[in-house]
Amino acid sequence: MVENPPNASNPSEKALLRRSLLAARRALPAEALAGSARALSRSALGLPELAGARTVAAYVSIGSEPGTRDLLDALRAAGKRVLLPVLLPDNDLDWAVYEGPGSLAESVRPGFMALLEPVGPRLGPEAVTGADAVLLPGLAVDRRGMRLGRGGGSYDRVLARLERAGADPALVVLLYDDEVVAWVPEEPHDHPVQAVATPSGVVRFTASA
Repeated sequence: MVENPPNASNPSEKALLRRSLLAARRALPAEALAGSARALSRSALGLPELAGARTVAAYVSIGSEPGTRDLLDALRAAGKRVLLPVLLPDNDLDWAVYEGPGSLAESVRPGFMALLEPVGPRLGPEAVTGADAVLLPGLAVDRRGMRLGRGGGSYDRVLARLERAGADPALVVLLYDDEVVAWVPEEPHDHPVQAVATPSGVVRFTASA
Protein backbone atom coordinates (compact mmCIF):
# COMPACT_ATOMS: atom_id res chain seq x y z
CA MET A 1 0.00 0.00 0.00
CA VAL A 2 1.34 3.41 -0.96
CA GLU A 3 1.63 5.84 1.91
CA ASN A 4 0.20 9.36 2.10
CA PRO A 5 1.24 11.59 -0.82
CA PRO A 6 4.05 14.12 -0.63
CA ASN A 7 3.28 17.74 -1.43
CA ALA A 8 4.22 17.41 -5.09
CA SER A 9 4.65 14.64 -7.62
CA ASN A 10 7.61 14.14 -9.91
CA PRO A 11 8.44 11.64 -12.68
CA SER A 12 11.02 9.80 -10.55
CA GLU A 13 8.30 8.83 -8.08
CA LYS A 14 6.33 7.25 -10.90
CA ALA A 15 9.42 5.40 -12.15
CA LEU A 16 10.16 3.93 -8.72
CA LEU A 17 6.58 2.82 -8.21
CA ARG A 18 6.44 1.30 -11.68
CA ARG A 19 9.56 -0.75 -11.03
CA SER A 20 8.13 -2.08 -7.77
CA LEU A 21 4.78 -3.01 -9.29
CA LEU A 22 6.31 -4.63 -12.36
CA ALA A 23 8.63 -6.71 -10.18
CA ALA A 24 5.64 -7.94 -8.17
CA ARG A 25 3.86 -8.95 -11.37
CA ARG A 26 6.88 -10.81 -12.68
CA ALA A 27 6.97 -12.83 -9.46
CA LEU A 28 3.44 -14.21 -9.98
CA PRO A 29 3.36 -17.94 -10.82
CA ALA A 30 1.76 -19.06 -14.08
CA GLU A 31 -1.15 -20.81 -12.36
CA ALA A 32 -2.02 -17.60 -10.50
CA LEU A 33 -2.05 -15.66 -13.77
CA ALA A 34 -4.50 -18.09 -15.38
CA GLY A 35 -6.85 -18.13 -12.40
CA SER A 36 -6.76 -14.36 -12.10
CA ALA A 37 -7.65 -13.94 -15.79
CA ARG A 38 -10.80 -16.03 -15.42
CA ALA A 39 -11.86 -14.21 -12.25
CA LEU A 40 -11.10 -10.82 -13.79
CA SER A 41 -13.33 -11.61 -16.76
CA ARG A 42 -16.22 -12.45 -14.42
CA SER A 43 -15.75 -9.22 -12.46
CA ALA A 44 -15.55 -7.01 -15.54
CA LEU A 45 -18.58 -8.62 -17.20
CA GLY A 46 -20.62 -7.66 -14.14
CA LEU A 47 -20.07 -3.95 -14.81
CA PRO A 48 -23.24 -2.24 -16.11
CA GLU A 49 -20.99 -0.05 -18.26
CA LEU A 50 -19.87 -3.13 -20.19
CA ALA A 51 -23.25 -4.86 -20.14
CA GLY A 52 -24.85 -1.85 -21.81
CA ALA A 53 -22.02 -1.05 -24.20
CA ARG A 54 -22.29 -1.65 -27.91
CA THR A 55 -18.61 -0.92 -28.62
CA VAL A 56 -15.80 -1.62 -26.15
CA ALA A 57 -12.21 -0.52 -26.73
CA ALA A 58 -10.01 -3.11 -25.04
CA TYR A 59 -6.49 -4.54 -25.38
CA VAL A 60 -4.66 -7.87 -25.47
CA SER A 61 -2.69 -8.45 -22.29
CA ILE A 62 0.98 -9.37 -22.55
CA GLY A 63 3.40 -11.01 -20.13
CA SER A 64 2.22 -10.87 -16.52
CA GLU A 65 -0.45 -8.21 -17.08
CA PRO A 66 -3.92 -9.11 -15.76
CA GLY A 67 -5.17 -11.43 -18.47
CA THR A 68 -7.76 -10.11 -20.93
CA ARG A 69 -8.14 -12.95 -23.44
CA ASP A 70 -11.10 -14.57 -21.62
CA LEU A 71 -12.76 -11.19 -21.33
CA LEU A 72 -12.29 -10.33 -25.01
CA ASP A 73 -13.97 -13.55 -26.09
CA ALA A 74 -16.80 -13.11 -23.57
CA LEU A 75 -17.47 -9.57 -24.78
CA ARG A 76 -17.54 -10.71 -28.39
CA ALA A 77 -19.82 -13.65 -27.51
CA ALA A 78 -22.18 -11.15 -25.86
CA GLY A 79 -22.51 -9.31 -29.16
CA LYS A 80 -20.20 -6.40 -28.38
CA ARG A 81 -18.06 -4.78 -31.04
CA VAL A 82 -14.58 -5.01 -29.55
CA LEU A 83 -11.84 -2.67 -30.75
CA LEU A 84 -8.20 -3.57 -30.15
CA PRO A 85 -5.18 -1.27 -30.46
CA VAL A 86 -2.42 -1.36 -33.04
CA LEU A 87 0.76 0.38 -31.92
CA LEU A 88 1.98 3.02 -34.37
CA PRO A 89 5.64 4.03 -34.82
CA ASP A 90 5.13 7.20 -32.76
CA ASN A 91 3.51 5.21 -29.89
CA ASP A 92 0.02 6.42 -30.77
CA LEU A 93 -2.71 3.79 -31.23
CA ASP A 94 -4.71 2.82 -34.29
CA TRP A 95 -7.67 0.43 -33.84
CA ALA A 96 -9.17 -2.63 -35.52
CA VAL A 97 -12.10 -4.90 -34.72
CA TYR A 98 -11.45 -8.13 -32.80
CA GLU A 99 -12.81 -11.09 -34.78
CA GLY A 100 -11.70 -13.88 -32.44
CA PRO A 101 -8.37 -15.49 -31.46
CA GLY A 102 -7.54 -16.29 -35.09
CA SER A 103 -7.63 -12.59 -35.96
CA LEU A 104 -4.56 -11.81 -33.83
CA ALA A 105 -0.98 -11.86 -35.04
CA GLU A 106 2.28 -11.37 -33.19
CA SER A 107 4.03 -8.09 -33.81
CA VAL A 108 7.47 -7.13 -32.54
CA ARG A 109 8.37 -3.50 -31.83
CA PRO A 110 11.79 -2.29 -30.62
CA GLY A 111 11.71 -1.81 -26.87
CA PHE A 112 8.46 -3.77 -26.40
CA MET A 113 7.55 -7.35 -25.62
CA ALA A 114 5.98 -9.18 -28.56
CA LEU A 115 2.48 -7.77 -29.00
CA LEU A 116 -0.64 -9.52 -30.24
CA GLU A 117 -2.50 -7.19 -32.57
CA PRO A 118 -5.61 -7.51 -34.75
CA VAL A 119 -5.02 -8.14 -38.43
CA GLY A 120 -8.24 -6.60 -39.75
CA PRO A 121 -8.70 -3.22 -41.48
CA ARG A 122 -7.32 -0.25 -39.58
CA LEU A 123 -10.01 2.18 -38.45
CA GLY A 124 -7.76 5.11 -37.50
CA PRO A 125 -6.80 6.57 -34.12
CA GLU A 126 -10.13 8.44 -33.88
CA ALA A 127 -12.12 5.17 -33.84
CA VAL A 128 -11.78 4.99 -30.07
CA THR A 129 -14.00 8.08 -29.72
CA GLY A 130 -16.98 5.92 -30.75
CA ALA A 131 -16.53 3.45 -27.88
CA ASP A 132 -19.07 3.28 -25.07
CA ALA A 133 -16.45 1.89 -22.68
CA VAL A 134 -12.65 1.92 -22.76
CA LEU A 135 -10.66 -0.71 -20.88
CA LEU A 136 -7.30 0.74 -19.87
CA PRO A 137 -4.12 -1.10 -18.94
CA GLY A 138 -2.32 0.18 -15.89
CA LEU A 139 -0.11 -0.70 -12.97
CA ALA A 140 -2.15 0.85 -10.16
CA VAL A 141 -5.12 3.07 -9.41
CA ASP A 142 -5.52 5.06 -6.20
CA ARG A 143 -8.56 5.85 -4.07
CA ARG A 144 -9.19 9.02 -6.12
CA GLY A 145 -9.39 7.00 -9.34
CA MET A 146 -6.02 8.23 -10.61
CA ARG A 147 -4.27 5.68 -12.82
CA LEU A 148 -0.57 4.87 -13.04
CA GLY A 149 0.29 3.62 -16.53
CA ARG A 150 3.46 2.01 -17.80
CA GLY A 151 4.92 5.31 -19.00
CA GLY A 152 4.80 4.86 -22.77
CA GLY A 153 2.24 7.61 -23.25
CA SER A 154 0.00 5.71 -25.70
CA TYR A 155 -3.07 5.82 -23.48
CA ASP A 156 -2.40 9.40 -22.44
CA ARG A 157 -2.93 10.19 -26.12
CA VAL A 158 -6.10 8.11 -26.19
CA LEU A 159 -7.51 9.95 -23.17
CA ALA A 160 -6.58 13.32 -24.62
CA ARG A 161 -8.23 12.34 -27.92
CA LEU A 162 -11.44 11.39 -26.12
CA GLU A 163 -11.45 14.72 -24.31
CA ARG A 164 -10.90 16.73 -27.50
CA ALA A 165 -13.74 14.89 -29.20
CA GLY A 166 -16.11 15.49 -26.30
CA ALA A 167 -16.48 11.72 -25.94
CA ASP A 168 -17.36 10.40 -22.49
CA PRO A 169 -17.00 6.61 -22.44
CA ALA A 170 -16.76 4.69 -19.18
CA LEU A 171 -13.06 4.35 -18.27
CA VAL A 172 -12.24 1.07 -16.54
CA VAL A 173 -8.79 -0.19 -15.51
CA LEU A 174 -8.01 -3.91 -15.18
CA LEU A 175 -5.73 -4.71 -12.25
CA TYR A 176 -4.75 -7.29 -9.67
CA ASP A 177 -6.36 -6.89 -6.25
CA ASP A 178 -3.33 -5.39 -4.49
CA GLU A 179 -2.81 -2.77 -7.21
CA VAL A 180 -5.69 -0.65 -5.92
CA VAL A 181 -3.62 1.55 -3.62
CA ALA A 182 -3.93 4.60 -1.37
CA TRP A 183 -2.14 7.00 -3.71
CA VAL A 184 -0.18 7.22 -6.93
CA PRO A 185 1.85 10.20 -8.18
CA GLU A 186 -0.22 12.50 -10.38
CA GLU A 187 0.73 14.85 -13.21
CA PRO A 188 -1.44 17.52 -14.90
CA HIS A 189 -2.23 15.33 -17.92
CA ASP A 190 -3.49 12.38 -15.84
CA HIS A 191 -7.20 11.53 -15.98
CA PRO A 192 -9.30 9.82 -13.27
CA VAL A 193 -11.20 6.67 -14.14
CA GLN A 194 -14.66 5.54 -13.08
CA ALA A 195 -13.89 1.99 -11.97
CA VAL A 196 -11.33 -0.76 -11.52
CA ALA A 197 -12.06 -4.43 -12.14
CA THR A 198 -9.91 -6.93 -10.26
CA PRO A 199 -10.15 -10.71 -9.86
CA SER A 200 -12.07 -10.27 -6.59
CA GLY A 201 -14.53 -7.59 -7.72
CA VAL A 202 -15.07 -4.00 -8.75
CA VAL A 203 -13.98 -0.74 -7.09
CA ARG A 204 -15.78 2.46 -8.10
CA PHE A 205 -14.71 6.07 -7.73
CA THR A 206 -16.53 9.40 -7.60
CA ALA A 207 -15.35 12.86 -8.53
CA SER A 208 -15.11 13.77 -4.83
CA ALA A 209 -13.11 10.65 -3.81
